Amino acid sequence: MEHIQYRLPWSASGTERLLSLFRFGNGPRKAYIQASLHADELPGMRVAVELKRCLLELEAQGRLNGTIELVPIANPIGIAQMFQATHQGRFEFGSGKNFNRDFPELTDAIVPLLAGRLGDDAGANVALIRRTMGEALEQLPAPASELDGLRRLLLQHACDADVVLDLHCDFESVMLLYAMPQNWPRLRSLAARLYAGVALLAEAAGGSAFDEACASPWLQLAEHFPEADIPLACVATTIELRGMADTEREPCIDSAQAILGYLADQGLITGDWPPEPPCICEATPFAGAQYAYAPHPGVVSYLQPLGARVSVGDPLFEVIDPLTDRHSLVQAATDGILYARERLRFAQPGLWLAKVAGNTPIRQGRLLSD
Repeated sequence: MEHIQYRLPWSASGTERLLSLFRFGNGPRKAYIQASLHADELPGMRVAVELKRCLLELEAQGRLNGTIELVPIANPIGIAQMFQATHQGRFEFGSGKNFNRDFPELTDAIVPLLAGRLGDDAGANVALIRRTMGEALEQLPAPASELDGLRRLLLQHACDADVVLDLHCDFESVMLLYAMPQNWPRLRSLAARLYAGVALLAEAAGGSAFDEACASPWLQLAEHFPEADIPLACVATTIELRGMADTEREPCIDSAQAILGYLADQGLITGDWPPEPPCICEATPFAGAQYAYAPHPGVVSYLQPLGARVSVGDPLFEVIDPLTDRHSLVQAATDGILYARERLRFAQPGLWLAKVAGNTPIRQGRLLSD
């Protein structure tokens, strides 16, 4: 194992923040895994503890067929953001920006550098594109903030990976994945091993989240250079490891084993692994997800459990204003699965309270909320 540390730029005078990366194995094929980019989403960090322990053993046994990089705390800025004993790890205090938005979009930067250099050799094209991505990131202007420097470091390590897994969680949630539809065939076995209840697919969810910044350039380059053989060389996904409170030991061990089994499916680990179970979810368009909001302030009572299959008109939750007695019942607007709920129980303006994954697109434009 190699432990690599990077000092983030623009730390406050007299302080410094370090990003730690652990590298296991070696070889041309690579998997990159990071946890808790939203620093208050701790299940991924707990799963990373198990991954690190297992990868040390697998490396000592000579069972790694490639390089696996692991970043257990992908956000050393947000991990320290505490306000009145409450962790605030989703947005940077200084700028108000979401830590998982606005990653560098590489396609426009590298298209001019690739013109006339790509051919019909897919392997040679992949190697050239990955080198060019790394060069483009190195040639960007100096980071203007700690957050800019963090984004660049994470993407530099992920842009040459065959597999990118970004470990998150929702407030209260079933196990689910976000990915591009073109990558879903290669992710079905991961969804099956994780016993995911939902998979949400979109080519462009908006906001340049980390997984999209890694996967989308390959699709865009193939469209820009139709004469060249450019495969989708990076399968990237965001894994929502259930809810924020789901850090129990056994489920996190199971999730780590599922991820390692998937890496074995991809040829990065040798040895005997449990067979892939039947896939328990079918993917649905991210545009088909209903975000349900309250029409007024009040205390919230959920009327459906997580994972419930609902139909149009089924009640999701009720909101009651304790002063005016105003009562509202919020219903499902699509047939699907209730996959996430807000952890707060008092309705706030503009704050979604429940999400339902449906098959029929009902939204357009930017799909990711902040």
